[in-house]
Amino acid sequence: MKVFDGLHAFLWRIPTQNNCNAYLIDGEVKILVDPGHRHLFGHVLKNLALLDIYLDQIDVAVVTHGHPDHLEAVTQLHASTMFTMSGEEYRNIKKFAGPGMPEPDFFLEEGDVTIGEHRFQVVMTPGHSPGSLCLYWPDKKALFTGDVVFFQGIGRTDLPGGNGKELKNSIQKISQLDTEYLFTGHGEILIGQEAIKANFKKIQAYYFNYL
Repeated sequence: MKVFDGLHAFLWRIPTQNNCNAYLIDGEVKILVDPGHRHLFGHVLKNLALLDIYLDQIDVAVVTHGHPDHLEAVTQLHASTMFTMSGEEYRNIKKFAGPGMPEPDFFLEEGDVTIGEHRFQVVMTPGHSPGSLCLYWPDKKALFTGDVVFFQGIGRTDLPGGNGKELKNSIQKISQLDTEYLFTGHGEILIGQEAIKANFKKIQAYYFNYL
């Protein structure tokens, strides 16, 4: 689905498959956020084809964190596509990954980053995983949250490296951003500042009692 000029959301509507939402940031440089599971990558390919975009046109793949349902399909991308994630997350996930773990072309760290004509703010958000990041697009007031927060939900903390206190701090951190579009790793996206603020309030009122 087209959300606005330059952004397409490939939402996964079959929760039992446990694949993640993928996002295409379009322009002179094309960026794919969270390509997903290897065996379910056909979902992304189909949506790209509907836009007459093919794998050799994807310039960069950004992975918010290293769990297989977000990272695995990096191995299916064209050889010319660069891959990036946080350095902390790569070091963490490499402890558990098998021999096929791809190596990023460059790493993302806290702060501003420019990819082609696109300017972003990388926000390090540990808790769901040690090196999880959110990607904030200031020009569009758009926030890609990975598995930090969802619509009325938060990422789990019972996987290796998960930490409830860190997740709570990360949620508080991103809740302060001026966000008009909240692009989650799973489930529905949120549009509109009031809806996003209300979602953060519900999360803080309920889940913070358990973190």
